[in-house]
Amino acid sequence: MMKEATLYKVLPNGRVMCTACARYCQIGENQVGLCGIRQNIGGKLYLMVYGRVIAGHIDPIEKKPVMHYRPGSKIFSIATTGCNWLCRYCQNYDISQRRKVEGEEYSPKEIARMAYEAGCQGIAYTYNEPTIFIEFARDVGVEAHKLGLFNIFVSNGFGTREAVGVMNEFLDCITVDFKGNAEPNFLRRYVGIPGPEPIFEELLEIKRKTKIHIEITDLVVPKVGDSLEHAEKLSKWVYDNLGADTPIHFLRFHPDYKMMDFPWTPVETLERHYEVAKKVGLKYVYIGNVPGHPYENTYCPSCGELLIERYGFEIVSWNLDKGNTCPKCGEKIPIYGTLEPTYRELRFLPVI
Repeated sequence: MMKEATLYKVLPNGRVMCTACARYCQIGENQVGLCGIRQNIGGKLYLMVYGRVIAGHIDPIEKKPVMHYRPGSKIFSIATTGCNWLCRYCQNYDISQRRKVEGEEYSPKEIARMAYEAGCQGIAYTYNEPTIFIEFARDVGVEAHKLGLFNIFVSNGFGTREAVGVMNEFLDCITVDFKGNAEPNFLRRYVGIPGPEPIFEELLEIKRKTKIHIEITDLVVPKVGDSLEHAEKLSKWVYDNLGADTPIHFLRFHPDYKMMDFPWTPVETLERHYEVAKKVGLKYVYIGNVPGHPYENTYCPSCGELLIERYGFEIVSWNLDKGNTCPKCGEKIPIYGTLEPTYRELRFLPVI
């Protein structure tokens, strides 16, 4: 199944420019963009994976990671093949770096219905970069809204203004991963993009033009992507442009794909990143992929009270009062929604 894309422009000599991501690939007749799934056929750009799902799974929302939107939710996660990044450490490389269109065929309505019947509260477009299949995601997301489900992008943020316009039609939440503290040399060598500027631009566009809930993640790669200087710059940018209430997650790297010779990120390195972000003024800073670490939890920024205790993706205790206020000092905590009953169904899942 394939469908004509909407995010593209026709160029002279039969070429087209894809406007879904910041690469702006100019694609000749019968050629495919770098992502491997958007092809010029007869002077029109087609999404070759429309209706083709390569992976589907039920996850807790905390796995995305998202901590401040509908906590405890059960999420139906889907992906297609392809990606617009070339991460050398990708844990989903068999999906994202596959340049052959594959997957089971489902209509948007069928996917939304499957999620609903599985008892999920939302659908996540994840495992590969969802912006590259945004026309398909939008159609699924519209059907999801009809059933009362919400939609999440787990994204690298390398989108465009045009893509944000489409997101605004259906997306409720996005978590954007900068990777390597957004350090340009790291991104060029290990991700295959010139720099982080388009990520900042997309986030500003989302902040200005939509009501989409934003969380930030940063995969901290030891030795090559763990600079505290760049962590401080990233944290300050988030503070200045997205606000002190924006959650930021520093994730522990584990070796995979073409970086099997790298070690896990030392926990001490993650703790230093946490401290840098807190010093900048961000109120909700988390460490990920370190089950049982106290910085997985949510604390009141005013009095330090433990509000939400977690172990990996599991919510162990919920101590917020009605209206998501701190029971000790009354501070209002900016979490959308309250604890979903499904959190009990999602306990004891593996962390990675």
